[in-house]
Amino acid sequence: YLNGDALSNFPKLRDGMHRDRAAQFRDRLKWEVQVDAAGFERDQYDDLNPLYVIWEMPDGTHGGSMRFLPTSGRTMVHEHFPALLGGTDIRSDHIWECTRFCIAKGAGANIAAALMLAGGELMRAFELTHLLGVFDARMVQIYKMIGAPRRFWAVVVRAVAKSALDLGSLYIQTVPRCYGAQAFRPTCRSIGSSAPLAMR
Repeated sequence: YLNGDALSNFPKLRDGMHRDRAAQFRDRLKWEVQVDAAGFERDQYDDLNPLYVIWEMPDGTHGGSMRFLPTSGRTMVHEHFPALLGGTDIRSDHIWECTRFCIAKGAGANIAAALMLAGGELMRAFELTHLLGVFDARMVQIYKMIGAPRRFWAVVVRAVAKSALDLGSLYIQTVPRCYGAQAFRPTCRSIGSSAPLAMR
């Protein structure tokens, strides 16, 4: 768990994260993102001192990560996807947006599961009520694959209509905090842990 202003203390993790984001979002998913001469994918929200959850591999390289910002400030959903809010203005210190969910090429599914679990730990540590994310329908299959609690993705399944299965179709998912450790047991098993991760 690192804030943006601490990333410079971990240059190997930082650089690997931004390069893996370029590989995932620009090269594999064909998103229109900005990649600099060093091969880093960065955007304006990386300049807002977000909180990053990063999985560090045994050799110190980046295995996976995601980025969090409170909805009380600037977020992607407010500035780029306001139509998904349905006219609702979601702004709260207790609701954070998750973006740039990235897994390094070749990383195992257990890393995606660990990041999901870390999101639950983040909610507990910061007393959050919800996490909010924008993603396409493919993420439903990823949530199923890593053993995420059904309530994480069931709301998305209900939202998907036959006319909204294009790769560009986006959905909002909120993750209530009240599910607790019991709900995370399938995710714990998928990463070989019997209990939720501890904040460091």
